[in-house]
Amino acid sequence: MALNPAQREAVHHTAGPLLVLAGAGSGKTRVITEKIAHLVRSGLRAEKITAITFTNKAAREMRERAGKLLRTIGGEHEPVICTFHALGLKFLQIEHARAGLRRGFSVFDADDSAGLVKELLPAGTKNDAVDAIRFLVSKAKNEGLAPEAALEASRTAREEQAAEVYAAYQKRLAAFNAVDFDDLIRVPLALLESDAELAGGWRERIRYLLVDEYQDTNRAQYRLLKALAGPRGAFTAVGDDDQSIYSWRGAEPENLRELSRDYETLRVIKLEQNYRCSARILRAANAVIAQNAHLFEKKLWSQHPDGPPIRVLECKDDTIEAEKVAAEISHVATSTKAPWSEFAVLYRGNFQAKAIEKALRLLRIPYHLTGGQAFFDRAEVKDLLAWLRLIANPDDDAAFLRAVVAPKCDVGATTLERLGELAGGAHVSLMRAASSAHVLKQLSARPASALGGFADRVDRLRGIAGRGMDALADALLAETGYEAHLRANAPDKAMFERRLANVGELLEWLKEGARRSGDGVGDLAAQLAILTNADRDDPGNAVRLMTLHSAKGLEFRHVFLIGVEDGTLPHEGGIEEGRLEEERRLFYVGITRAKQHLVLSYAATKTRFGEVVRLDPSRFLAELPASDLRWEGRDPVADAVDRDERKKSHLDRLAALLGP
Repeated sequence: MALNPAQREAVHHTAGPLLVLAGAGSGKTRVITEKIAHLVRSGLRAEKITAITFTNKAAREMRERAGKLLRTIGGEHEPVICTFHALGLKFLQIEHARAGLRRGFSVFDADDSAGLVKELLPAGTKNDAVDAIRFLVSKAKNEGLAPEAALEASRTAREEQAAEVYAAYQKRLAAFNAVDFDDLIRVPLALLESDAELAGGWRERIRYLLVDEYQDTNRAQYRLLKALAGPRGAFTAVGDDDQSIYSWRGAEPENLRELSRDYETLRVIKLEQNYRCSARILRAANAVIAQNAHLFEKKLWSQHPDGPPIRVLECKDDTIEAEKVAAEISHVATSTKAPWSEFAVLYRGNFQAKAIEKALRLLRIPYHLTGGQAFFDRAEVKDLLAWLRLIANPDDDAAFLRAVVAPKCDVGATTLERLGELAGGAHVSLMRAASSAHVLKQLSARPASALGGFADRVDRLRGIAGRGMDALADALLAETGYEAHLRANAPDKAMFERRLANVGELLEWLKEGARRSGDGVGDLAAQLAILTNADRDDPGNAVRLMTLHSAKGLEFRHVFLIGVEDGTLPHEGGIEEGRLEEERRLFYVGITRAKQHLVLSYAATKTRFGEVVRLDPSRFLAELPASDLRWEGRDPVADAVDRDERKKSHLDRLAALLGP
């Protein structure tokens, strides 16, 4: 299909800074990939082009689509297509010396970071206080502030405490030769803004920059974009202020306004043709989002037909709401022969999933819950992966820091900080420092003995690994004492058995992988990289259950948006704190996930803390065009026809379930 006029204009404009306001379903990914191909055809080498998006999944999709286009052009090189954090990691790997890092530095994940913050706070600090401090440290980094600047900017006792923790936290990271995820943006930004020569070199490396989901950038990410683009402004930013729904994690839609202030020659092109939704669904979406203030006005339109009316279901309570929605999914699937994967149930918060899960199970409808804890994110799995990573690579400091305390031994935070300083002074990894008699002599006897014992265990396991993955897997629990650690730390027998089963599943997965590949343990590090980085969230042919935040970027033929009542959507906090515009954008995102069929439902009552509470329909329902809605219970003739159709599909479904 040919590009439409606005898409073509966005692809061909390369003379200066460009902002593409890409409405929902308007083909923004296609514009980005076509623009990459156009730049290469125009003579720019592919490796001089960098495209940034926000998720690894989006980056993979973009790479695949761009790759197909570039293969028709020819050439040996590829553009860089990655997330902001992946670009920051690449920068630090190249410029590690300027950043005060040694080659092979570690990146702390969220668990590593939370654990370190907790260690720096007084013993007994409650988890919610730990989370609050960690949030403020992350917020300061996302604003591009160093610890000293964060302290100067603090206005409350909590902010001052967070700034002091931030300073100690960075000292620990430096001792461990590590950075965290926020540093992957903050540190490159600080270097580029303070070193004109370095910035010039990177602008030559990246001759053209494309940024997807621009409305989701935080302050530091926008400054990084400016530092890399420079005064030339050789960039295309693609975004949609109507889909800015991440202010809680630092996104600033105000960056759209900043872009027009910082680049006087900024060109703005609007993509308003929607290729996803029926005309009726689009009218409803436009009517809702028109209630918000806009820096740039736009109105989506579609060539698709109107499609069926948007149904609104009023339900007695959330249990009946879930049962109605499940029955409706069953009816539509039976009558249209649509696969389950074309259905999605969306909601404001994860707590709403329980009732719909139960209703779907009763009807034996397969579903996939997005946002549940992934197998490879479980603590026991990450602990064993740390041991395996360290066996494969003794220079993996992040793996060392996790493995050395799982199980816990006589090694505390102070000892680890001192070990990090000694390792830094000797320019070796933490594992190599812990294996050094010279280093251990500089520590107290008890922690030195514990570290020496830990290093011996890792060495023994490395020797066992030489006999193959089966031998290593069988020896791992006994050598580490991890099973006893699980038993001692589980609140009950059932939890211990579940965690031990997860460990067993991981080890069997590794054994089977080694048998299939024939590579044995020699390729362990590569196997583990694939294991921890691959996208394993494959829902298959199942109804998708997810929050509105998780649904952004996706589309489904049939969408059921539940809990459309005041206090839920919009959320109670959004109403009280004056964040109605973002709540409305969430509702808009939910509406525009639907291609043909949209059902909105709400409960008249809910039970909260044992008390029945009456609820009002969401104020957003009143903003929808009345002529495009069909309210259940307000048209007796149509309701009677619907009941008859649903009875028939229910009987058909029962017959299919029971079989001949």
